[in-house]
Amino acid sequence: MRRYLFLLGMCWGLFWAGVSWAHFLVLLPERDLIGAERRAVNLEIFFTHPMEGGPVMPLERPQKVGVFVRGKEYDLTPLLKVYQRPVYEPWRHETSDKKVPAWRLFYECTRPGDHVFYVVPEPYFEPAEGVFIQQITKVIVNAFGAETGWDAYLGLPIEIVPLVRPYGLWEGNLFCGRVLKDGKPLPGAEIEVEFLNDGSVRGVSGPFVTQVLKTDQEGEFCYTIPWAGWWGFAVLSEGKTLSKDGQEYPLELDAVIWLRAYPRPVRE
Repeated sequence: MRRYLFLLGMCWGLFWAGVSWAHFLVLLPERDLIGAERRAVNLEIFFTHPMEGGPVMPLERPQKVGVFVRGKEYDLTPLLKVYQRPVYEPWRHETSDKKVPAWRLFYECTRPGDHVFYVVPEPYFEPAEGVFIQQITKVIVNAFGAETGWDAYLGLPIEIVPLVRPYGLWEGNLFCGRVLKDGKPLPGAEIEVEFLNDGSVRGVSGPFVTQVLKTDQEGEFCYTIPWAGWWGFAVLSEGKTLSKDGQEYPLELDAVIWLRAYPRPVRE
């Protein structure tokens, strides 16, 4: 009996180790609030399974990276620099010697207001699922306290427009957004939510890795942020098919937005 339970436990562990969880393109600024004392911000772009901490997958040079500030768009693609990001292996709880291409850029905020950064990546082919994945990703950084533009619609093929200011959030706050595809609300779309694990959350498996919800008839959704840190919201949709090696594969065209929640202060 003990041997049976031992073998069953081993099989169960291998099953969870082999499960492929949600993919997220991460667009991560070192800070989401910029003050006059330090105007520069570094942003990283990498592709991973956030809650598990990895693996980090190779990322080709994005098609475009830009920022919207006070209604004007600035192309940041020439600022991209490649770097080699270590691959974390969650099933071993350690970083391997392998590294994969990821991207970063350095940007100096000179104007007050909300800076809506976005990235349009090259489609990524996922052989395990037989699909291409393209995640158009946004993050909002506020500069110098002028709260203008965080709810702007950028006109991307698919995007999440915040209905709640996506910065200055406490853990436990409710975040709501509207999904627009080709400028129209996307009803009934599935949304995956994951925490960008900093190593503080261990032992999470199964449906707790990825939270799942759907948009209503107006393309809107809400989610209560359970604890502090960076959180990613990815809405899943279908795009056109793409060819690879003479065969057509479906394109999963997603919109992602990242936001940071802060620990609740201690009340005296």
